[in-house]
Amino acid sequence: MKRIGVFTSGGDAPGMNAAIRAVVRQAAVLGLEVVGIRRGYAGMIQGEFLPLGPRDVANILQRGGTVLLTARSQAFMTEEGRKKAYENLQQAGIEGLVAIGGDGTFRGAMRLIEEFRLPVVGVPGTIDNDLYGTDYTIGFDTAVNTALEAIDRIRDTAASHERVFLIEVMGRNSGFIALDVGIAGGAEVIALPEAPVDPRAVAEVLLESQRRGKTSSIVVVAEGAYPGGAEGLLRAIRSHAEVEARVTVLGHIQRGGSPTAKDRILASRLGAAAVEALVGGTSGVMVGEVEGEVELTPLKDAVERKKDIQRALLDLARVLSI
Repeated sequence: MKRIGVFTSGGDAPGMNAAIRAVVRQAAVLGLEVVGIRRGYAGMIQGEFLPLGPRDVANILQRGGTVLLTARSQAFMTEEGRKKAYENLQQAGIEGLVAIGGDGTFRGAMRLIEEFRLPVVGVPGTIDNDLYGTDYTIGFDTAVNTALEAIDRIRDTAASHERVFLIEVMGRNSGFIALDVGIAGGAEVIALPEAPVDPRAVAEVLLESQRRGKTSSIVVVAEGAYPGGAEGLLRAIRSHAEVEARVTVLGHIQRGGSPTAKDRILASRLGAAAVEALVGGTSGVMVGEVEGEVELTPLKDAVERKKDIQRALLDLARVLSI
């Protein structure tokens, strides 16, 4: 193998640039050329390729987002689109790929492997932390800290106005962000897709908090935890109790910003490990970190096996909310 490609796809995540940098520099040490593919699978179909050397990735470690850009691609969902992408890769002399992204990115990579036997290694880049085979995904730690800073500010306002605030964080199908942010932010209630809440029970928790002398409360809601998100949950709560409350949706603010030290280190380690795996003849796997060690997990397992939240943390949250 003499030349590999690297691309980012799906939602951006802080630390993706650190992973790109590590791929390029590890490849250089091993004598490989690297081609950057802009705009993910869409750019693969359009032939948006550019050579990347060690100097080309200087001063990107601290930047959020992805310098290679990212995009959704309906064309790649078709056989014709995938064939065009593969032909472009062949023409560019790319013999293997490092795919940085989440569930959708890896499903696309699996298609390239199955249909064209192109070697691909995945790097988990998603703030949701929902991929099986790694304790943490790149971008998760930054997203949690970004959301936590916002919640700390909102708590000041909640206390000043003696109100309840429902704060919606990202997590359509997973509650990892909500759980960590809820504990670190001192939330009275945490609503997760993995642990559905009963609006009547939430109303009672808030009323009981008031009876114990609390003048304000924070409820952290993962966007997929209740139909209609935080707004839907508040409407349901108010059908059981009169609660002075406001909703704040943090939205895409959680994806941006300079990555934390933890995300930079994780991204650097996994980016380098992905290149080593490719050079070693490994394909169809995701590099992850499990209990401090780099582990390889089949892409199929990474996207199809369920990664559960730490249930003990949810129990702890209930204890700490009294």
